[in-house]
Amino acid sequence: MTPMTPESPAPSGTPAPGISAASATPASPSGRPDSSATPTSPSGPSDPSATDAECLALTRSLRRRGTLVLSVFAVVWAFAGASGLATSGAATAVEIVAVALTAVAVLLAYRKGAAPSPRLVSLPPNWGRAIGIVNGVEVVAIFAVIAASNASGHPGFIPAAIALVVGLHFFPLARFYDQWQYKVTAVLLSVVGVAGFALLAAGLTDESVRAVVGLASAAVLWASAYHVAVKG
Repeated sequence: MTPMTPESPAPSGTPAPGISAASATPASPSGRPDSSATPTSPSGPSDPSATDAECLALTRSLRRRGTLVLSVFAVVWAFAGASGLATSGAATAVEIVAVALTAVAVLLAYRKGAAPSPRLVSLPPNWGRAIGIVNGVEVVAIFAVIAASNASGHPGFIPAAIALVVGLHFFPLARFYDQWQYKVTAVLLSVVGVAGFALLAAGLTDESVRAVVGLASAAVLWASAYHVAVKG
């Protein structure tokens, strides 16, 4: 699930640390590599300008795919939140707005003529494998909290628990993708999850909590997606 803190830019003329200019393969936030964007190693002596171009292409690809995944999961959360609203008319309105917001975010990320990313990513060694592990742990944790909530007779815990799990998984993703916005995403989603539990403890109905947690989580993911799409 999937699916907003500052670093120094990579020096001009050198590849970002942890990236091989000849073999770096971008991956989406789900951890799957994208072979279509693999830079090609030039023959002969290393060309700094070519290296910069490869790193820039990798940076752009990661941020575009990040925007896509964030926006898609924002729609999922919005639909979940809409299911907790009191009227079908309100739910339908939320769903229409959700689809529109996601479409605009994706268009912004993939638009032609967009300004170059202001900073090249600086990926750690084995970043793709690490992302795959993080996402795998997230999926297992989500299934675990769903099973535990249902087994304990508290299905209303599920939205808040999932929001907390998703929020926590963004902390390592922020490092492995070298995307500072994901740290803010992690904090805000974690706060939403904790707030959901607090609302349940205060006596709100499961439907009300699902609406609050779902729509708040969607808002956080959209804010992250738009910031990554526009600011890089």
